[in-house]
Amino acid sequence: MDSRMVQFIRALRAAGVRISLAESVDAMKGVDAIGTTERDLFRATMKTTLVKEAKDQDTFEYFFPLFFGSGQPPMQNIPDNLSPEEQDMLRQALQSLMGNLDALRDLLQQMMQGQGFSQEQLDQAAQQSGLNQASDMNMRNWMERRMNRQLNMHQLQELIDQIMQMLEQMGMDGEAREELRQMMQQNAEGLAEQISQYVGATLAEQMAQREPDPKPDLLDVPFTRLDDADVEHIRDEIRRLAARLRSRASLRQRRSHSGTLDPRKMMRANMRYDSVPLELRYKTRHVKPCLVVICDVSTSMRYCAEFLLTLIYELQDQVARTNSFIFISDIVDISMDFEENEPQEAVSRVLSANRPGYYNTDLGNSLATFRRDHMSTVTSKTTVIILGDGRNNYNNPRCDIIQEMQRKSRRLLWFNPEHPSQWGTGDSDMLEYAPLSDGVFRVSNLRELAAAVDKILADG
Repeated sequence: MDSRMVQFIRALRAAGVRISLAESVDAMKGVDAIGTTERDLFRATMKTTLVKEAKDQDTFEYFFPLFFGSGQPPMQNIPDNLSPEEQDMLRQALQSLMGNLDALRDLLQQMMQGQGFSQEQLDQAAQQSGLNQASDMNMRNWMERRMNRQLNMHQLQELIDQIMQMLEQMGMDGEAREELRQMMQQNAEGLAEQISQYVGATLAEQMAQREPDPKPDLLDVPFTRLDDADVEHIRDEIRRLAARLRSRASLRQRRSHSGTLDPRKMMRANMRYDSVPLELRYKTRHVKPCLVVICDVSTSMRYCAEFLLTLIYELQDQVARTNSFIFISDIVDISMDFEENEPQEAVSRVLSANRPGYYNTDLGNSLATFRRDHMSTVTSKTTVIILGDGRNNYNNPRCDIIQEMQRKSRRLLWFNPEHPSQWGTGDSDMLEYAPLSDGVFRVSNLRELAAAVDKILADG
């Protein structure tokens, strides 16, 4: 049993479930204490010790029966449940069919006697169907069909129907025929379940024999290729990423205390020592930035906007002030949402309330609204960050407003996930926006996005 449990744990790991060595040991100790006689209790013990995340529960439930049985009702010897007269009628029906179905004689006999396939039969069918060459659980259904054909299971249902017809012609009672059909059907399902279990367990064991494929670092996966599971992992990790950026910023601030001396500050600080410079003062290098963030939350930019807003608001202790806006077809002020809620909850509320729809991205119109209602948020101390791909659906890009914002602000930076080779293609206006910006950062993945945010914090 210990060997079987080890194979099960290896298969779960190969399927993507994170299980540490300590958790594997806990599972072994738990089973030693509980035992294996009670299937449900054994299963609950394994699940409690090995599964930590809700998303992994389905994977556990899928693999558990492959290693420890599915709990399928046992097959039964059908003739033992019939009266002598019914046994005689069944024997005659089988004999009449056997003459034309020599190849199916063994299968039919196994089904009637409630005998499962032998290990030799299954191994031979597996070799003929190529099961030994497969190690991907996605191939399970296909390999089951091949095994069923090798063992003639696809003809078994036709045999049951033919036997029922012959017994009806012989005059067997309808109720007796129905009971017989149910027993034959249950045995046939038992044989099919045995094949399914064999295929699934073989694939799982072969998966367990190989190491899991290395997964790419989520920091380097482009936003356009993230699946739902990846996004959930990033949401869990983004607070740790923010903590690392905060540590870097704090380290830079500590280092800024050494550098160019500030005579005026030093003289004022040392007046109590008759201007003897006992306490040195240095010029302040780092100034917390004031931010205005304008994010495109259309379908193609949604994840990028979510992660940027979450990062910036997780780092509010490194920022003097932040005013945030989102747009698709028009600008929306979302600053209040972040004042009232935690960053991740605020982002979730904002994105739920501003879903992409039939309307198209219109940055030009959004900029016009910004100039009319919110231009006062831009001052000579403000760093303006515009997150977008610069695709404007052939609307007026309003470069004049970008130029005005750049002139009034300390600097205007553009975050764009697209490669520069795509600028100017189709409805992209980036070739017009880029020269009006103080810098353009490519933010196609989380690593690039974090580096851009860190750069802004470093420059103050």
